[in-house]
Amino acid sequence: MRLTFLFLSAWVIAGAEATWVERSNQHAQVLLKVLADFQPEAAAQRGVEGVDERIVDLGPRRDERYRAALEGAVNELRARLRRERHPQVRQDLEIMIRAAQEDIRGIELNRKYLIPYFNVAQSIFFGIRSLLDEQVAAERRPAALVRLRRYAGLEPGYEPMTKLAQARILERMKPGLLGPPRVEVETHLRNAGFFLSGLRELFEKYRLSGWEPALAKLEEQIQGYNEWVKEEILPRSRTDFRLPAELYEFGLKQYGVDVSPEELRQKARAAFADLQKQMQQLAPKVAAARGWKLTDYREVIRELKKQQLVGEAIVPHYRQRIGQLEEIISKHELATLPARPARMRLATAAETAAQPAPHMRPPRLIGNRGESGEFVLPLNVPAEGEQALRYDDFTFEAASWTLTAHEVRPGHEMQFAAMVERGVSIARAVFAFNSANVEGWGLYSEFIAAPYFPPEGQLIGLQHRLMRAARAFIDPELHMGKMKPEEGRAILKEQVVLSEAMTKQELERYMFRAPGQATAYFYGYSRLLELRREVERKLGAQFQPKRFHDFILGQGLVPPDLLRKAVMAELVKH
Repeated sequence: MRLTFLFLSAWVIAGAEATWVERSNQHAQVLLKVLADFQPEAAAQRGVEGVDERIVDLGPRRDERYRAALEGAVNELRARLRRERHPQVRQDLEIMIRAAQEDIRGIELNRKYLIPYFNVAQSIFFGIRSLLDEQVAAERRPAALVRLRRYAGLEPGYEPMTKLAQARILERMKPGLLGPPRVEVETHLRNAGFFLSGLRELFEKYRLSGWEPALAKLEEQIQGYNEWVKEEILPRSRTDFRLPAELYEFGLKQYGVDVSPEELRQKARAAFADLQKQMQQLAPKVAAARGWKLTDYREVIRELKKQQLVGEAIVPHYRQRIGQLEEIISKHELATLPARPARMRLATAAETAAQPAPHMRPPRLIGNRGESGEFVLPLNVPAEGEQALRYDDFTFEAASWTLTAHEVRPGHEMQFAAMVERGVSIARAVFAFNSANVEGWGLYSEFIAAPYFPPEGQLIGLQHRLMRAARAFIDPELHMGKMKPEEGRAILKEQVVLSEAMTKQELERYMFRAPGQATAYFYGYSRLLELRREVERKLGAQFQPKRFHDFILGQGLVPPDLLRKAVMAELVKH
């Protein structure tokens, strides 16, 4: 369900905006209650008060109850819409109604096609990790021990999460429904140990007392659950990872991609070929400046990758790069910088097992007290009983320019900081959320900063854009049956020049981690670039990049169609 993955924004209300934003946020409480009732861990992480000790609802008839709660919310929001007259509040109500209706549709499609499946170890790790963090107030952290005991069924009125997960699977284990992809289940079974070790590390780091018996019990339960998964789920898993077309296309829509897989892949393939030409033109210049007798962009990238940052040099380098990007943003008036500092660190093994690509962890956004987004960088793909695959894609100097622009500034970290510092309604920050907006802005941020990178940084920026174009045709073609995984692997390794580790996590992403989501980078970026060019044509010499970018950041996370509507009505005024 969409609500599970949303970033919840604070609202900082000022001036004439206060009345309508406050009223919109009052309406938003209707859907926030659904989130808090069924996914309290997610609600607490994003700033909802009073739910730190609560855990996910996996009780009997969960889907039916979840759907009924959403339908009740839709009815209530529709009633409020009939009474509402303020145009922006009305639009927010329509956003929330549409979000809830899409979630209902998602429940229907999942029940139509799929046997439910739960990665319990990872879910518990995320639930505890959201409370045991440097930017979480110390007085909130003891709630992590309460959650741990409830996950293990050691609190009155609670059953072990593993037992509840088994029961929900068995409820829906019917002929004709598809089991999870075998590669997904095998990956989860291999990674369970990392999550349990990660929990132990968190409790030791934050020095909570009395957690050892509960964690020991949970470890026993996870082991038993995984044995059950091997016996009952693996035999029902499918070797064909492809989603049914109806389910895949619905996923694209939820991620903000509102074109068909066929149209998407054709546009992406054309962009891929064009980017290769650009890279081929730039690569010889980068090589010549270093005295290399190389002309092919693939060879030049491989040579640049040999200049790896190692160990303690990585984090200071990226922090320095953040400062350099801030100077570029200010000097060239690209956007208004946040008042708060950005943060960066390396990922733990458990974090990498859960999310093996570089990412930005948003801070507490409701009731924010100065917390900042955090750029988290993995160095390898951990593997139980075998040698870990190590990335070489992010730890060389030429790559740090574009990755910092995407994840930090002017990219994701600044995107969420802008919502906190400038204020935006919950509807636009939460229930309008879509990857096309979020990741489109991240890729667009690379684009607007790239002219100020050194040539080698520009080349790797083009490489990262090439990867996003590759995603937008490999992902749908895999699910359409037009491409096999080994063909996608060859493109990523040989044409995009990714490491084996990065190639592995990319294919997992397309096949089972988040089918369709990776296409949103290319699609959102394309729509945003089209919008900018349209605004430039209409405004001519009056076009100001900083004003345009600040306006975009002030709209929250609305999908491309609503973003264009706002730009034309309020910025261009046509």
